[in-house]
Amino acid sequence: MASLSIPGVEDPDETGLSAPVCRTVTPDGDVLLLVPGDSAAARAAAHAQDDDLTAVMEITDVAPVSVPHRIRGRAWVAGWLTPVRNEQRAEAATLLAERHPVGELLGIGEALQPDPAPGLYGRTAWMMLRLEVGEGAVDDLWGAEPVEPDEFATAAPDPLAAHEAELLQHLHAAHHEQVRGLCTLLGDRRELCGLRDRAVPVGLDRFGLRVRFTDAEQRSFDARFDFPEPVRDVAELRRAMHLLFEAAAE
Repeated sequence: MASLSIPGVEDPDETGLSAPVCRTVTPDGDVLLLVPGDSAAARAAAHAQDDDLTAVMEITDVAPVSVPHRIRGRAWVAGWLTPVRNEQRAEAATLLAERHPVGELLGIGEALQPDPAPGLYGRTAWMMLRLEVGEGAVDDLWGAEPVEPDEFATAAPDPLAAHEAELLQHLHAAHHEQVRGLCTLLGDRRELCGLRDRAVPVGLDRFGLRVRFTDAEQRSFDARFDFPEPVRDVAELRRAMHLLFEAAAE
């Protein structure tokens, strides 16, 4: 979930139109955003022309499973916002369509028009914006850390990101007892296992699994179970999960 804010610019209708419909990152590390043409962000970027328009995008990482306190972390990317223009528009539209091939991008033709005009489903046309990253930050389970633009540009997407929601839901539905049994791997915190009635997998990436243990009084804690080595695909994930479950059963 992402929202875009521009210092000094507000959406008078408070309709959330400055929230990007979709986003992706270019090979150079810029962030491409698709926003409605009548949004506050689109109007501000069009009005600024070639002037520097600073903007901040906040990304909220929400667990794709039903648990209390679902926010797993937040990230911020700040930089300079400009409309995508001229010959860059087709390339930007292709990158966005690769990242989001359905939904609003079915009307990507309207986004390629020179000016906002009536588009998909009677709404104004989409506008593509480019956010040149100047700085970033992450605040999650491991703490708060700044992110340099070079680090952001070279960061590789997690190979499990596109499948995380369905994988977590499968683990919770089909392997609940095995997931709960992972508490035996908690070392000094192992004695807490007897107090835990519910175990929900709330995070999964190439490095490991995050599980939330909760007791009958709704007291909870999160535990991280690292894989022996980062996984590169779902097949390697399956083997890594089997190793975790086997270790917990010993």
